[in-house]
Amino acid sequence: MRGYINRYINTNSLISSHILTKMAVLPLSLTIAACSQPNIAAESKPANESASATQSTSEVKLESKTAPANVHSNTQSAVLHNVSATVYKDANCGCCKEWVSHAEGYGLNATAQNVEDVSLFKDRYSVPQQMRSCHTTVTTDGYVFEGHVPAKYMAQFLKNPPSDAIGLAVPSMPVGSPGMEYQDKFMPYKVMQLNKDGSTAIYATIDTPQQQI
Repeated sequence: MRGYINRYINTNSLISSHILTKMAVLPLSLTIAACSQPNIAAESKPANESASATQSTSEVKLESKTAPANVHSNTQSAVLHNVSATVYKDANCGCCKEWVSHAEGYGLNATAQNVEDVSLFKDRYSVPQQMRSCHTTVTTDGYVFEGHVPAKYMAQFLKNPPSDAIGLAVPSMPVGSPGMEYQDKFMPYKVMQLNKDGSTAIYATIDTPQQQI
């Protein structure tokens, strides 16, 4: 009888441990699903695309999308054409890839680096916890652009960087921001300035999709 009770306790302990493990993984799974959904809706992917995903810590150059006709003649493009940056992202992040295409369309020379733990790079470049998103972009000058920051505001920032700032961030993943397009939906959001002392301030308030262009 005692042996039966011990087996029962051990079995239930294993089940509880398994459930807790699944619960810990759930938030990350939801984040990846939310990030991938707009891209699935926006365009069909080849069936074997996932099989060719780049492994951890490898560098890949993502193909630029066709930019708007007036992009390469505007000030934003002129600024970003002279900027190179590394985008630290998860290999399975669809919206990260879409954002890189957006930034490259405005002239940014971007190289995507797939990493196993993006939080290590957010820590390295002092991105506050409440400002974090799915990918982290770092220019060769050391400026940080966290998440789905419109290229327009990257260029504006880099043209005249505030002396107390290290970069910009769009926390979370607002639907309708660059790389997070989904049908005709749009969620107003703020572009935040990240300061050297760890504080943040509103850099721009985005109320309409047109403000991102």
